[in-house]
This record gives sequence, C-alpha cells and structure tokens, in this order.
Amino acid sequence: MADERDAGRGFTIVDRRAGAGAEPEAERTAPALPKADFAGLVLSLASSALFHLGLVADPDTGQPGERNLGLARHTIDTLELLEEKTRGNLSSEEAELLSNLLTELRVRYVESSRA
Repeated sequence: MADERDAGRGFTIVDRRAGAGAEPEAERTAPALPKADFAGLVLSLASSALFHLGLVADPDTGQPGERNLGLARHTIDTLELLEEKTRGNLSSEEAELLSNLLTELRVRYVESSRA
C-alpha cells in the first residue's frame, strides 16, 4: 500500500525498446497525401468503378482490371447514394463533378455490359 507521500504523483512509463519513439520507415518515405475532400472521394470511387469495368489499368501491374460488372454497379450505386444524400449541401462545383461523373460512368457501364 502506498504511503501518503506518493499520493497524487502518478507514474511515468519509459519505453526502452530499441527504436522506440522512432518514426516508422513507411511514414518517413511515404509521399504527402492530398487533403481529404469531397472531390477526392468521388474521384476515387469513380476510378474504382472504371477499374471494375476493365477500363483502367492496375497501377501495380499495368494490366487492365478484370471486368466485374457487379462491383462496378455497386460503386456507381454508392455514388448515386452520395448524390441523393448530399443534395443541397454541395457547392455548385462539387454537384457538377458528381453529376458529370455519374453520367460518364453510366454510359461506360452500359457499353461494357453490351460487350
């Protein structure tokens, strides 16, 4: 049992492992990421849809993505949901970007489903 002299002092933890407190290698060499914003989100989802339509190459292999119309449709549906749920809350530029992306993706989906 601690005596009254130790009351309120708390305690200190010292990590003596090798490399403790050092920045992980991946964090030191990773490029700076752009600021997260709505445009980046919808462009990322649109890229995913294009990949699943087989229209965009895998960045690691350089090979076109394997066509998966189900995943492409799901991603397009997700963008449609975002459009519905954010209606009236987007800037005119954001709303136009989302609308244009959806139009383009729908056309590409129909073309891919016919091929």
